[in-house]
Amino acid sequence: MPRKSTRLTFAVLATGAGVFSMLQSLIAPALPTVQHELHTSQATATWVMTAYLLSASVFTPILGRVGDLIGKKRTLVAVLVTVMIGCLIAALAPTIGVLIVARVVQGIGGALFPLSFGIIRDEFAPTRVSPSISNLSAVIAAGGGVGMVAAGPIVSALDYRWLFWLPVGVVAVTVLIALRYVPESPRRAEGRVNWLGAVLLSAWLVALLLPLSQATQWGWGSGRVIGLFAAAVVLFVLWLLAEARSRSPLIDLKVMRLPAVWTTNTAALLFGAGMYSIWSFLPAFVQTPSSAGYGFGASVTASGLLMLPMLVAMFFSGILSGRLEPVVGAKKLLTTGAALGAVACGFLALWHDEQWQVAFVSGVFGLGIGLAFASMANLIVGSVPAEQTGAATGMNANIRTIGGSIGAAVTSVLVTGHLQSSGLPEASGYTHGFTLLALLCLAAALAALLVPVQHVRRLAGAPRASGDPDQGSAPARADTESVTPAARG
Repeated sequence: MPRKSTRLTFAVLATGAGVFSMLQSLIAPALPTVQHELHTSQATATWVMTAYLLSASVFTPILGRVGDLIGKKRTLVAVLVTVMIGCLIAALAPTIGVLIVARVVQGIGGALFPLSFGIIRDEFAPTRVSPSISNLSAVIAAGGGVGMVAAGPIVSALDYRWLFWLPVGVVAVTVLIALRYVPESPRRAEGRVNWLGAVLLSAWLVALLLPLSQATQWGWGSGRVIGLFAAAVVLFVLWLLAEARSRSPLIDLKVMRLPAVWTTNTAALLFGAGMYSIWSFLPAFVQTPSSAGYGFGASVTASGLLMLPMLVAMFFSGILSGRLEPVVGAKKLLTTGAALGAVACGFLALWHDEQWQVAFVSGVFGLGIGLAFASMANLIVGSVPAEQTGAATGMNANIRTIGGSIGAAVTSVLVTGHLQSSGLPEASGYTHGFTLLALLCLAAALAALLVPVQHVRRLAGAPRASGDPDQGSAPARADTESVTPAARG
C-alpha cells in the first residue's frame, strides 16, 4: 500500500469514528419520540442509551487489543460491518426490545477509536502522526455535537428511523473504501487474547456502569445498586489479579502504571465527567419552560442550535491542536482544554438567564473539548509501545466514558434532588450541578499538570533512548513534548 493513500485512509477512519460518535448522541433528543412510536415506558426507552454505553465500554478495549494481535485493518472492517448491521436492525426494529439489541450491536463500534489511532501510528509518516491524531480527535468530538444538532431536524423532516438509515449508507461506502485503501498492520503484538481478563473486564464495567446509569430510577439505596457496586469492586480486584498473572494480558498493567498514562487517564476520567454531563444536562436546561423561573422552553431543534457554537469550536480547536502541539506540547493543551471547561461551567453556574450566555458557554466548552480530546490521544499514543496502542487508547476512551457516567449520575442527583410542584427541577439544582462540573474540569486541569514531559525535540528517524520500552517499534515523534524514559517506568 503506497504512502500516498494516507488521505483516503484518514477519510475512512474519520468517517467510521465520526459516525459512531454521532450515534452516541443522535438518539438522545429523539428518545421521547421513540418511546411514543414503540409504545413503551420512559424507563425502558432509556435502555436505548444504556445498552449502547455498556456495549461500547466492554468492546472498546477488548477489540482494540484484538486489533493489536490479529491486524487492525481486519478488525476495523469487521467492526464497521457490525455497526452497519446494528444500524440496519435499528432502522427496521418493530419493538423496543429489538432496538435495544440493535444498540448493543452498534456499541461494538467503540473499538473504531483505538483501531484508528493504531492505524495512524502504524501507517503515517512520523511527522504526521500527531496532527492526524488531533484531526481525528476533532472529528470524534465534533461527531457528538453533530448528533445533538442534527437529531431534531432529521426527526422533524423525516422520521426517527432515519437516524439509523442514513448511517447505513455512509458506513457501507466506508467499508468498501476500507477494503481497498486501508493497509493491514505492518506489526502485530505477540500473544493471544486473555479471555479470562476480557470476561472479568466486561463484568466489572457492566457492574459499575449499569447502576450509575439506572440509579435515579432504581434508587441509590436499593439492593440492586448497592449489590452491583459491591460486585464491581470484587470483579475489579479479580481482573487486576488475572491480568497481573497472565503471560498475555488484555491490558498491560505495567503500561497503565506509566506516569504519563495514569495521569492522562486521571484527567480523562475527570474531564469526561464534565463533558458528558454538559452534553446531557445543558439541552435539558434550555428546553425547560420559562415558567419554571429559568430555561427558555426551546424545542429539540432550537436547543440543538444553541449547542452549535460548541460543535464548531470543538472541531476547529481540535484541528488547531495538531498545529499547536509541536510548539507548546500536548500537556499544556490538555491543561488548557480542561481549564476552559472549568471556566465555561463556572460562567454557566453564575449567568444563564439569556440564550446568548448559553451559546457563549457552549462555544468556550467546545474549545476545551477540542484541545483536550486531541491531546489525550496524543499523550497516550506517544507514551506506550506500538503493539499496545489499541488497548491503551481503548482504555483511555473507556475511562473517559466511566467518568461521564459518574458525572452524569451525580449531576442528576443534584438537579433532581429538589423539584417544584410542577415536577420540574429547582433552579438551584442546575446551579449546583454546573458548579460541580466546573470543579471536576478544574481537577482535570490539575491532573494534567502532573503529566511528565521532557523538552527535547525528537526528530523523525532519531533513535530512541536506551531503556525505552517502545524502542524500535513506534514511529519517532516530532514534537517538543515527549515522555522521558524514566517517566515511562
